[in-house]
Formats: sequence, C-alpha cells, structure tokens
Amino acid sequence: VQLQASGGGLVQAGGSLRLSCVASGKIGRVNIMGWYRQAPGKQREVVAQITYLNTTNYSDSVKGRFTITKGTAHNTVYLHMTSLKPEDTAVYYCNYKRPTIDDAWGQGTLVTVSS
Repeated sequence: VQLQASGGGLVQAGGSLRLSCVASGKIGRVNIMGWYRQAPGKQREVVAQITYLNTTNYSDSVKGRFTITKGTAHNTVYLHMTSLKPEDTAVYYCNYKRPTIDDAWGQGTLVTVSS
C-alpha cells in the first residue's frame, strides 16, 4: 500500500487546514487509517484514526478541533483542522494499517501554525 499525503502549509493561529491522504495498492477492507504528527524534538504521536466501520478516535489535544473523515471511495482520508494553535506545528503523517498484516506510512506534510 502506498500513501500520498497533501494539504500542509503555513497558517495563522485560529485558522484552518485540510489534509488529504490517498491510499493505493492492495487495500484490505478491514483497516484503520489515521494521522500522526511529529513536532521537532518530540516523538511521533497519534492525532486521529478512523476504522473501516467509520469509528473514530482522537488525541485529547485535538478533540473538538480536528475531524477525521473518509472519502466516498474509502481509499482517501481527510483531516479537517480548525482553531489551529502554534503547538499543532508538526510534520503530519498519514498511516494505513491492518493489525498484524501491514502498516504503511505516507511521506509527511508540514503544518506550521504561526502565533
């Protein structure tokens, strides 16, 4: 599975961005897609996930501000980010996984939030 992420950029605090990730290749039906981020000097952390049943999970730091959704073709996942804060600045990575089977990562897209 290959992932292509896009949509990062520079935004002022309080602004919004939408990240997109398109998965291609042998995509299994039972999967979890999600977004992770890694800020400078910090470990990669999960931001949001969505399962093949469309159940979602968010980190506490983004609840109420970020929304993860899937496209109609189910091989695309979006991260709608609102009320952005400088601490949201990071490289955001798209992830696709089927537990115990495979785990793929996109190339990362940089989000910079200025104060």
